[in-house]
Amino acid sequence: MDGFIQQVIDGFLQMSWQEATGVIFGIVSVFCSRANSVWVYPTGLVSTGFFTYLFAKPGVGLYAEAGLNAYYFIMSVYGWYNWTRQKDGHDAVGISWMSRRDWQIALGIVVVGWVFIWWVLRSFTDSTVPILDALVSATAWSGMWLLAKRKIENWVMLNVSNFIAVPLLLYKGLAPTAVLTVILFIVAVNGYFHWRRIYREQLNEQA
Repeated sequence: MDGFIQQVIDGFLQMSWQEATGVIFGIVSVFCSRANSVWVYPTGLVSTGFFTYLFAKPGVGLYAEAGLNAYYFIMSVYGWYNWTRQKDGHDAVGISWMSRRDWQIALGIVVVGWVFIWWVLRSFTDSTVPILDALVSATAWSGMWLLAKRKIENWVMLNVSNFIAVPLLLYKGLAPTAVLTVILFIVAVNGYFHWRRIYREQLNEQA
């Protein structure tokens, strides 16, 4: 435990301004997501831009994580558009539960994404952790798609990714980012229940 704490302290002391910026905007973004605020996307664009660069740096080599953040960047643009669309003066896309079709697509993204990313990492990179790196990315791909659709279960899928990512980040010496991921995990648990409450309020307003 003492070694972990020292690793976190050393990580913060040695943290580059790029990682610090990514961490700060990442924390702000996830709190905006929990609040169901569209600001999740502009703040997320800043965070994912810096993390794409950070993970792809020589010596880090978390290429799937870099690709994941590039995907986050693209999905943030799509989500920003989707969340701000209006229909009859109201948000065109409201918070909802996943349908059976949504589950099929979400799980399909995980399975196909995991196999594809693992193959790319194994075949074309020097990644030392291709299986776990690919799984983190595949589950997060699915979670970000669900977030853009404002599906409550996005929190569950994203937390599967967060849970796997923490030991992976520590192994790669990115302790501050691992701490951020733990924070994201805690906020995501709270966000799940918060979105459930918002969903019930939406139903009451429509009744």
